Order: sequence, then structure tokens, then C-alpha cells
Amino acid sequence: MDAGLLISFEGIDGCGKTTQLARLVDRLAAVRVKVLVVREPGGTRLGEQVRGILLDPATGDIDPAAEALLYAASRAELVATVIEPALAAGQIVVCDRYVDSSLAYQGAGRGLGIDRVLEANLLATRGRLPDLTVLVDLDPAVARTRLASTGADQDRIERAGSEFFTRAHAAYGELAARWPDRILRIDGDGTADEVEVRVDAALSRPLAARTGIVLEPLHRRQPA
Repeated sequence: MDAGLLISFEGIDGCGKTTQLARLVDRLAAVRVKVLVVREPGGTRLGEQVRGILLDPATGDIDPAAEALLYAASRAELVATVIEPALAAGQIVVCDRYVDSSLAYQGAGRGLGIDRVLEANLLATRGRLPDLTVLVDLDPAVARTRLASTGADQDRIERAGSEFFTRAHAAYGELAARWPDRILRIDGDGTADEVEVRVDAALSRPLAARTGIVLEPLHRRQPA
């Protein structure tokens, strides 16, 4: 593969996107493809500091515009210092959240407007959008139940409330309709294995077409 590829995983908190990202990375490793995995916010020294501010419940309320711009600042540093160099070197970069999260969470969830937040992020990323996005689509009520069942302390964003996540979930649907060739909308209801089968069905063909990489068929994989 001569050119790099940027794949993002998206969805509301509790949808299972991070689990599916890890499974894809494992499957790529099985066919000897190394990938660079990054997360947002974070992925750089500056980004991790911004992450601490944004997700710490002790931070309290932040003006929505300030929140959106903090995410964009973290993303700008990540793109400039990590993502773009990796793509230029021909690597596959897999990102746990990217621009679409800001469009859904700050654009719709915080009420700033999807297009206004997109404009700021196109500046921050120098116009770099993902080549492919796996959107794990799950009903917000189900996602909230999953989060609660873990028993883990919720971060500042996870505490935003049901109306916030309802708006964000609806926005993800709008984004999938806006970019149907980029955003692969996957039903996130069911077990992790069931969702992985759906991710495979949606992602394998465009991944092979863009990179020549053929993933090992799921039904041939041996149990660990």
C-alpha cells in the first residue's frame, strides 16, 4: 500500500466502538498489517492534557464553544504531529473518535450547529477527514444501560444526560446520510461477536479496494 489510510470509529458512549476497534486491529495484526492506534481527545502530550480538562468531572461546566475549540485544538496537534506523518509514510491509522464526534457532541449535543463545528475542525485538521468511518449505532437508552452496568465512574461527558445523547445519536444519523460513502453505519445491538460480523461485512470490501488488504474470514478464525 503506497498511501496511508485513516479509519475512525464513532458512536455514542457505551456503543461498543472501542471494543470493535480493538478487534479490527487484532485482525489486521493476524494478516501482518501494523497499524497506528490513536484516541481523541489525546494522542499527544498536549492532547492528553486537554483530555484531562475535558473529561474530568471536577472541571465542571465549560462554555460549549470553548469545549468545541478545546477538542479542535487537541485534534489539530494530533493531525499535525502524528496522523499526517503516519499517513505520509503509508501507514494505516485507526482513531478512536475523530471529527464526527465533535459534530455530534458539540454541534448537536451542545447546540452549536454541525456546520459551524465542522468549519472549525476543517481548519484544525487541514481538511483531513477519515477515509472510512465505522459508526457503531446503538439506541442511547441501551448505551446508557451498558455504561451503568460497568460500575465505572463516569467522566464529564458521560454525565451530560439523556437529552444530550439523544441529540448526539440523531446527529450521527445525519452524518451517515451526508457522507454515505465514508461512514459505515453498523447496528450495535447484540453481542460483541455479532457486531463484529456486521463490521466485517461492511468494512472488508472497501478496505480491500483501498489497500489490497484481505482480512482473515471470521468463520475461519480459531478460538483463543
